[in-house]
Amino acid sequence: MISKDISLAVQHLNQNGIIGFPTETVYGLAGNAFETEAIHKIFDVKKRPTFNPLIIHIKGIEDLVHVAQEIPPIAYELANAFWPGPLTFILKKQPHIPNLVTANQDTVAVRVPNHPVAIALLNQLDFPLVAPSANPFTRISPTSAEHVENYFGNQINMVLDGGECTAGIESTIIGFENNRVVVYRLGALALEEIEKVSGSVTLFNKKEKKPIAPGMLLKHYAPKTDFIITRNIQEELDWYSGQKIGLLLFDSYLPDFDIDNQIVLSEESDLKIAASKLYDAMHKLDKMNLDLIIAERLPEYGLGVSINDRLERASKKIEIQLTS
Repeated sequence: MISKDISLAVQHLNQNGIIGFPTETVYGLAGNAFETEAIHKIFDVKKRPTFNPLIIHIKGIEDLVHVAQEIPPIAYELANAFWPGPLTFILKKQPHIPNLVTANQDTVAVRVPNHPVAIALLNQLDFPLVAPSANPFTRISPTSAEHVENYFGNQINMVLDGGECTAGIESTIIGFENNRVVVYRLGALALEEIEKVSGSVTLFNKKEKKPIAPGMLLKHYAPKTDFIITRNIQEELDWYSGQKIGLLLFDSYLPDFDIDNQIVLSEESDLKIAASKLYDAMHKLDKMNLDLIIAERLPEYGLGVSINDRLERASKKIEIQLTS
């Protein structure tokens, strides 16, 4: 059930229910971060392995000390610069944080979402929300209430409708080593923006066993339709000649190809717009009964790096790598 009734969402969450809720990045599948009953429901509904940790959402920087400890000065500098917003911290957890949230690790992922509905909801609760993306494990993340409803229907209590997500891809996740920043997941906050505050960062964003943060697994964000990413669209079209193909393109349509089977992310060549439309475009292509989706690799700077990361993890070439 899709509803804009925040009081109804509060009621479900107070009763250990789980809901879909909006953030500026993607919709989350949310429950009480302190109640293992609710947390188990999230893992069960998503079919997500419990070795993959979750993110806690708090309503403001003042609540950070309630879920984390030994917070380095650079974390506060970055929080002051980017919260509320699409930046998640990996910090040493407070002892009362359930191990199920953190995959039995001594660190916790935490952020403040930048969405008016999410903040209004959190302000009416006596606890933070734990919320991975509201999609079945490895599938395309949802950026609308309808995406969540289509995935889960009556398996969850409700979807709190906050419109379409403005950022469109998940938060950037960082940790800290000796007061320096380590990036565990590329996301909706570009590395260049972080480096303006923190100085140079280290990228460590792939880990198949005991991932430190969400989004580190090689296979993720994937449609059911076979999917590949390439720098040369025409070369792939020639290779897969005879198949029903859809194209996911950056800023221009391919001439002499069925226009109905193409989606352009930003005719203005704007990477923020491209990110905001990415998952919705993937959902649409996945419903077209195609044999293959071919995605164009975006420019390797700014949010283009984060978008390419998502496209790579959705690619069937990753499946070949994992099974070889």
